[in-house]
Amino acid sequence: MNNHNTSILLFDGVCHFCDRSVQFLIRHDHKGIIKFAALQSNKGQELLREHQLSTTDLNSLVFIHGQHSFTKSTAVREICRQLGGKWKLLAIMLKLTPRPLRDTMYDLVAKNRYKWFGQKEQCMIPSKEVRNRFLQ
Repeated sequence: MNNHNTSILLFDGVCHFCDRSVQFLIRHDHKGIIKFAALQSNKGQELLREHQLSTTDLNSLVFIHGQHSFTKSTAVREICRQLGGKWKLLAIMLKLTPRPLRDTMYDLVAKNRYKWFGQKEQCMIPSKEVRNRFLQ
């Protein structure tokens, strides 16, 4: 599954903010290149192990592109880069921002995401139209 063109976003499947972010990406990834899996899912856990990332610390989304994995604000930057168009400008702005500053802001949102946006009982069930973009 992980060739040089594969893009996968691992996200917190019970976080409302993360769910809304995935829905946003589905709408804006017009080429449909990004696939999705919940961090908590079997596939998500398998990919975390494959990339030697923690399977218990679920406070960061993980973006996998080919053989490379990105976390926190660098994952956001890479997602913007993949989306292209006007999103590439945001990717450039994020690249110019020092990583410690970017990650501090990322960590603030990650730490408070359940308090600010809520938590779901279970991962979302994708519609038929986008189900093929979710890894099992």
